[in-house]
Amino acid sequence: MLSNLTHTFVDQLAKLLELGGVGIVIAGVFSATSVFIHEGLRQRRWRRACDRYRSSLGRGILLGLELLVGADIISTITAPLTPMSVGLLAGIVTIRTFLSFSLDTEIEGCLPWQRARRDLAGTSREDAVKRERVDASTPVL
Repeated sequence: MLSNLTHTFVDQLAKLLELGGVGIVIAGVFSATSVFIHEGLRQRRWRRACDRYRSSLGRGILLGLELLVGADIISTITAPLTPMSVGLLAGIVTIRTFLSFSLDTEIEGCLPWQRARRDLAGTSREDAVKRERVDASTPVL
């Protein structure tokens, strides 16, 4: 009886986390879009607004993915464990972890193990993007 009640509670908690993850992704999209439009129209710096928009979207998606992975883990460990459920969890976690890694690398502009070196050099993501644009516009002789 108690384990049934505990299972139901934990399952509902996992569903709540899933809803929170989806809500964060949706809120991130709306928030980033409104800031993008406002900044683009007010300052007329569409390229900069686009770079910030992509970063903001990525951060919202990344945070939502973290909650979704946590919800998947909670759901799986409370359910009866079968090789199929463990394999499904492994696949979902692998895909979401790859997405998180890719988004984080895109947002920060470098691989996670290179961040400390970049921070010590005093280079921000925006500085790196500016440098890339200057390098791309400089003609090669």
